[in-house]
Amino acid sequence: MISYEPLWNTLKQKNISQYQLIKKHGVSAGQLSRLRANRNVSTHTINTLCTILSCKVEDIMIFIEEDHTP
Repeated sequence: MISYEPLWNTLKQKNISQYQLIKKHGVSAGQLSRLRANRNVSTHTINTLCTILSCKVEDIMIFIEEDHTP
């Protein structure tokens, strides 16, 4: 499972709000909603966030292995 928890920490560290992402940088509210729900987003969105935040992919998302034990 991909978690976008690192994104919210990165936003806090850089003092950038979700409102600023939408109004100043043109990130759609729908994409932010998908990120909040840990749903699929395009690599274009990840690239855009990395560019805006001047950060690495791992500052946006992390892979968490799911337990598939019956």
